[in-house]
Amino acid sequence: MTLVRWDPFRELEDMSNRLHRMYSRPTAPQTNGKEAIVVADWAPSVDVSETDGEYQIKAEIPDVKKEDVKVTLEEGVLTIQGERKFEKEEKGKKYHRVERSYGSFVRSFTLPDLVDEANVKAEFKDGVLNLKLPKSEKVKPKAIEVTVG
Repeated sequence: MTLVRWDPFRELEDMSNRLHRMYSRPTAPQTNGKEAIVVADWAPSVDVSETDGEYQIKAEIPDVKKEDVKVTLEEGVLTIQGERKFEKEEKGKKYHRVERSYGSFVRSFTLPDLVDEANVKAEFKDGVLNLKLPKSEKVKPKAIEVTVG
């Protein structure tokens, strides 16, 4: 076991970095060489997985209507954006605690070149957005025969 000298400034820097990541706003993909800032109030949890034939992205967005979700694919970047609206206060109803996040959200993913963008499918069911991104056929290497003349 190796002893490591404690550095309080490193601890402060690590904590500062964690806080910055937690409170930073997500950004949109670059447009015309400049990064467009998108303000989002929350970000849904996402699982990204892969099989031999496709990539799959599952995003948890409960209490969001299908009409309030937009999925775009542009220049190799898949963007999921939408909004979860807060219930209007009803007369006689008091909230004692509100822990869920509301408002707009944005998640962007840079796709690998192997994705067949023309055949991407999206399904929204039970508060989960399920995106299937099929892989395209890989370009097989071509062997070139060299002749001695």
